[in-house]
Amino acid sequence: MTDIPAHPATVTLSPDRLQALARAWRVETTVTGFDGITRDIPAPTLLAVLAALGVTVSNDAQVDAALADRDLAPWRRLLPPVLVVTEGEQRTFGVHVPHGDDVLVWVETEDGRNLPVQQRDVWTDPRDVDGTLTGRATFAVPGDLPLGWHTVGAKSGSRLASCRLIVTPRRLATADTVGATRQWGLMTQLYSVRSRRSWGVGDLADLADLAAISGREGAGWLLINPLHAAEPAPPVEPSPYLPSSRRFFHPLYIRVEDIPEFGYLPQEDRARVAELAGRCSADNTSVDAIDRNPVFAAKLEALALVHAVERSPWRQDAYAAFVRREGAGLRDFALWCALRERHDPADGEWVNPDLSDAEIGYLRSELAGRIDFFCWLQFVCDEQLAAAQRVAEGAGMGVGILHDLAVGVHQQGSDAWTLRHVLAHGVTVGAPADMYSALGQNWNQPPWHPERLAEAGYVPFRDMLRTILRHAGGIRVDHILGLFRLWWVPEGTIAADGAYVGYDHEAMIGVLALEAQRAGAVVIGEDLGLFEPWVRRYLADRGILGTSILWFEFDEAHAPLPVEQYRRLCLASVNTHDLPPTAGYLSGEHIRLRERLGMLDAPLEQELAADRAEQSAFLAMARERGLLPDGADEERTIAALHELLGASPACLIGVSLVDAVGEKRVQNQPGTKDEYPNWRVPLADADGNAVLIEDLAVSHRARSLFSAVANALR
Repeated sequence: MTDIPAHPATVTLSPDRLQALARAWRVETTVTGFDGITRDIPAPTLLAVLAALGVTVSNDAQVDAALADRDLAPWRRLLPPVLVVTEGEQRTFGVHVPHGDDVLVWVETEDGRNLPVQQRDVWTDPRDVDGTLTGRATFAVPGDLPLGWHTVGAKSGSRLASCRLIVTPRRLATADTVGATRQWGLMTQLYSVRSRRSWGVGDLADLADLAAISGREGAGWLLINPLHAAEPAPPVEPSPYLPSSRRFFHPLYIRVEDIPEFGYLPQEDRARVAELAGRCSADNTSVDAIDRNPVFAAKLEALALVHAVERSPWRQDAYAAFVRREGAGLRDFALWCALRERHDPADGEWVNPDLSDAEIGYLRSELAGRIDFFCWLQFVCDEQLAAAQRVAEGAGMGVGILHDLAVGVHQQGSDAWTLRHVLAHGVTVGAPADMYSALGQNWNQPPWHPERLAEAGYVPFRDMLRTILRHAGGIRVDHILGLFRLWWVPEGTIAADGAYVGYDHEAMIGVLALEAQRAGAVVIGEDLGLFEPWVRRYLADRGILGTSILWFEFDEAHAPLPVEQYRRLCLASVNTHDLPPTAGYLSGEHIRLRERLGMLDAPLEQELAADRAEQSAFLAMARERGLLPDGADEERTIAALHELLGASPACLIGVSLVDAVGEKRVQNQPGTKDEYPNWRVPLADADGNAVLIEDLAVSHRARSLFSAVANALR
């Protein structure tokens, strides 16, 4: 770790007391690196992270006061901020009142019933709290409550208080449903997969067609990149993993012609939409980098024309019901979009405005028309996502569309503004130093503030999950370890100089499991990287599937782990979107790319030799099982590696679409921004020709791989 310049006040701080304060706020005071060495987190980092949590100290007296305040905080409340329990659990909780006062406690269930809560005979010595002798009465959550979002109420004298009581499933039922059978599915970056009718970028109609094709070939699910909302107008961030909002969707993916009101456009407007579509679709067969900006600009113009068409009564009722259901979250998002679209990039970087309630009220009135437009765009996204899931189910998919949930959001995005009360400020999320980056990684995303999120009853987290899961068969949670702890990087420091901050993982995983259970959805956690072994066991016990990547699975001797030893409850695949396609990996194209970018640490031939040596150990496993004959070509080798995974107990086997067509180009090259077209690479075959969805439907190579995987599972 590099040294952070010492804060002048740190000279008066006792390291032991500061570390005690940090631990009281779930800030880890040491970090064990990839080299196995455990290091202390420097005092300046701890101070900066504590400040982001709302605890500012500069001397031992303030540290002691902060520790005392932390200790007394529960005693200052009539009820805890939130209660998250598993079904059947009779967890006890404290209710704090002036010593000797009576208190009445009850539960109001989600369906409106009022149930008494019995006090337990537990004695706790009263304490002096801000000059008042305060007692603690102990109550227990009723063990027979149904799953759901309930409310605990308490009354003592004239004081009333309430908090959310969230009853979560002990184990997500879909894990056992999926785990009882084995199925394969397709994984792809939707924007990269075009059809003849696309506007230069893959869209939700293409998603439905892709589901129909892969479902017909026997796929049980289709995993796509995050469809989270980006900026409301060009230019837009190309990375789907750095969105503006994780709750709402990117209108770039709308198929304009599939909106019912499109059929009622005036002739002149219809001609204009056809002109815009034709201009964009001309790029469908190009293998050059996808440019979202002109496509999005064209779609927004076309969508504005469709939005102006009068809706039929039933369509208007459906739209009004959607807006009511999504509530203030949608209206705030739409307001942000209306404000953001007026920003001229020439004016510099956008900064989220700090507005008073009066200013916000005025802007809602002034921008009412644009706010309605952005609400309507989400309504259209919702309809087309529902249609894609119906197609997937109709094609015989047992799961259907699997959505991807990014780790966080852009610092100047919609969520950073509308959810600022539950996000931490002055820090961003990243990763500590590892063997690939001595400086660590900074993802430039504000983290959830664990305390404020709990104070909000985890509702912002719930609402995000509900929107994503509404028309999905499942969800992949990127870096699910972030629900346990996140690496916070103070502003102005390198990523290596951060610290882990812990979250209430039982609450976070519980809310995730509850919302997935209600949606009948599978949850897959991307659980790669540094973590304690118990984390995977905990996730499996809660019914959350893990992730296994062939090239990353090693035993304790760093030899390839035999596939028979893989976990059953996991999604196993040869590669992932952060790795090169298998054809590119086998041919060393990713090494040659890094040479062209000046990113190699050793001579090209040396790097290629090391890469081939690592690959050979995995290829040997396939040969030992008779899956890979000597002299096999690239296509046969890729099939053999997927058949090798088929011999594992993993319940889900993933096939990357790039592997099915022979694509060699990587979708994302870490360590680059403008040097490589990250997240803009269109789907192409082994010869470098664009592959459209219509081509995929008749592709011998794709169908051969699909068949090989299906046969391996049988």
